[in-house]
Amino acid sequence: MPPKATPRSRAQDTPAVDEVDASFLEGLIGYNARRAALAVIEVFLDRMAVYHLRPVDFSVLSLVVHNAGITSRQLCSTLGILPPNLVGLVATLEKRGLIERMPHPTDGRATGLHATAAGQKLMRQAERTAAELEADAARRLSPAETRTLLRLLRKIYRDD
Repeated sequence: MPPKATPRSRAQDTPAVDEVDASFLEGLIGYNARRAALAVIEVFLDRMAVYHLRPVDFSVLSLVVHNAGITSRQLCSTLGILPPNLVGLVATLEKRGLIERMPHPTDGRATGLHATAAGQKLMRQAERTAAELEADAARRLSPAETRTLLRLLRKIYRDD
């Protein structure tokens, strides 16, 4: 009678990976854009915590500061935000005393958003912090590479 075979464990039949092959993913624009965004956003959240600004709050306040009288419709269009989502953001910034609503000079149905003195001061500080963290994030890129990267990323999501 032949010797009885010992059963192999499932672990012996399962292949192991020594090096991960991510070449397909690394060839995708979305994958790379998301990985880069996550690396920057993690630092952004940490450094903007002192200002109590999330990325979307920062974007809205920056646009209001640089575009006095901007309407909610213009904010939504520029940032790709749905109007119901913007309502709470604007209300929160207003409650914090960073922005205020004023009648639109030419459209009686619209309201323009304006930064208060406190909002302008906070945004100057926050934008300085954002510029520093962006420089840190792009430290491996030359200035020309950074400009090229920004231009190429905008080409993906803009129609102009």
